[in-house]
Amino acid sequence: MTTPLVRTVTVVNPEGVHLRPADQLVRLASQFESNILIGKNSEMVDAKSILSLMTLGAEQGCDLQIEVEGSDAELAIAKVADLISSGFPPEDSDAEPSADGSVDAVSQDGSV
Repeated sequence: MTTPLVRTVTVVNPEGVHLRPADQLVRLASQFESNILIGKNSEMVDAKSILSLMTLGAEQGCDLQIEVEGSDAELAIAKVADLISSGFPPEDSDAEPSADGSVDAVSQDGSV
């Protein structure tokens, strides 16, 4: 069993981690094989569960701890920490973020 990678980030989004940012987190986390936990104080939740993330009540200025364990942990923790630290920037409605940081444009019919 490997030791999980741990990083602490501060929520900078003025509205905190509400539904849209939680959705962004879940979609990003779900692209990784690693187990990703996010927590506030001593409460850790699965970053791949939107309901769990919403229970954190993470407001602007609070510190969130990220714990990642698995084969792609280094990339996963970097991408999740970057998303939170960047304030959950609005996504282009015609683009889909990927784990490697690239954005693939999607046409109206769903093709890339």
